[in-house]
Amino acid sequence: MVLDNVFLFREIVVTVLLFFVTRFSIRSLFNKPSKKLPPGPKGWPIVGALPLLGSMPHVTLSRMAKKYGPVMFLKMGTCNMVVASTPDAARAFLKTLDLNFSNRPPNAGATHLAYGAQDMVFADYGPRWKLLRKLSNLHMLGGKALDNWAQVREAELGHMIRAMCDCSQRGEVVVVPEMLNYAMANMIGQVILSRRVFVTKGSESNEFKDMVVELMTSAGYFNIGDFIPSIAWMDVQGIERGMKQLHKRFDQLLTKMIEEHVASSQQRKGNPDFLDVVMAINRDKSISNEEKISLTNIKALLLNLFTAGTDTSSSIIEWALAEMLKNPSILKRAHEEMDQVIGRNRRLQESDLPKLPYLQAICKETFRKHPSTPLNLPRVSSEACQVDGYYIPKNTRLSVNIWAIGRDPDVWDNPLDFNPERFLSGKNAKMDPRGNDFELIPFGAGRRICAGTRMGVVLVEYILGTLVHSFEWKLPAEVRELNMDEAFGLALQKAVALAATVTPRLALNAY
Repeated sequence: MVLDNVFLFREIVVTVLLFFVTRFSIRSLFNKPSKKLPPGPKGWPIVGALPLLGSMPHVTLSRMAKKYGPVMFLKMGTCNMVVASTPDAARAFLKTLDLNFSNRPPNAGATHLAYGAQDMVFADYGPRWKLLRKLSNLHMLGGKALDNWAQVREAELGHMIRAMCDCSQRGEVVVVPEMLNYAMANMIGQVILSRRVFVTKGSESNEFKDMVVELMTSAGYFNIGDFIPSIAWMDVQGIERGMKQLHKRFDQLLTKMIEEHVASSQQRKGNPDFLDVVMAINRDKSISNEEKISLTNIKALLLNLFTAGTDTSSSIIEWALAEMLKNPSILKRAHEEMDQVIGRNRRLQESDLPKLPYLQAICKETFRKHPSTPLNLPRVSSEACQVDGYYIPKNTRLSVNIWAIGRDPDVWDNPLDFNPERFLSGKNAKMDPRGNDFELIPFGAGRRICAGTRMGVVLVEYILGTLVHSFEWKLPAEVRELNMDEAFGLALQKAVALAATVTPRLALNAY
């Protein structure tokens, strides 16, 4: 009976595939574009270029671009996709044609993780998205808001380096991403909820970190159902099933946070936090119905802020420390700069950062070589357009290969080397990672640039600087060679988490 069911299932699958092959072939005969599309690989029937991408799409697409050019066209199932792989190509799409590519295409991540695209990352470009962005900038991510919670960053970083000192005294290694995610989640929790979300580092905080990594990984997959919607119900890769399970866990966590926050509202009278401000917005009579924020919107926004706010900055700092452990001369020079500017009797302060050009160069070099998002979140064309003489049809998905731009030998000398000095003089000295210099766009660019760009730069410089200034760093004795492999996802993780031994190098009262 079981065998009969297996054979019956196989027959159904074969029949469905034959149906789609036939329909695809007929459509292809009658729907050949008459205008010149960008060059690209032919791909396979039905699935197009999807099988060609492999497990590391950013690397594969970079290699393809060397063959087909900086603007590349791929047929992905029933969808069109264009890939930009150079600064000029990125500028054409994200600056010149920014408005035309201001929306996101529908995808499983937006549906199953982001509450049906009710968040800020995947929402359509319109009034509600603009309001969510405005609120986030005014009360958390913008310049003035960042200044207002500087003391939170300082206090939470104090907790982290003291925990690392304790590890040193016990002879334990420091697992860097665990420490970073714990500290950053608590920083963001204090701004959003007026409290640390994890009182002690342990199983609860590690589970949160694992959930964030799982979200970033699953949201980065090229899901077949996104590109062939008619077979999305099959969930061939099992991606959507995993997303739904993960969403339930996040929803339970966010619901608990919001319920506890509402219950403690009396304690914050006259001193509202970010969530208080967002929940009060619907009481503003000047807000139109299009801009009203539902509980679902609020949960989706909190999901954005907690996940992107912890994982992307954490991965950059981890990569930077790994590069310095691999290149001890860089770590030594950073220590020398900090000892000269700050000394060893106090901790690094955010006001010190402008006086530390070598530290800033290390951060820029890490943004270049290890961008937290190797492929920008996809956008989609609202109308047909022209780029470099090529026709880009309406509803074409756009992917900018930020990883490839950072490793382009026509843009960077010896791009595979980790060389902070390239940002200290010459043409790169004034280059900034905030979206205006398309050679260095780790946060994207244009209208849909990462809302947390300013916060990301501050967190990376301040936390990395504090960790470097406060400790001597060494690999554990049993580690002969540092693993620098990547694990692909929405955020570019180290395949093997960085673990190191640390030794305090400041006066004891500085900790």
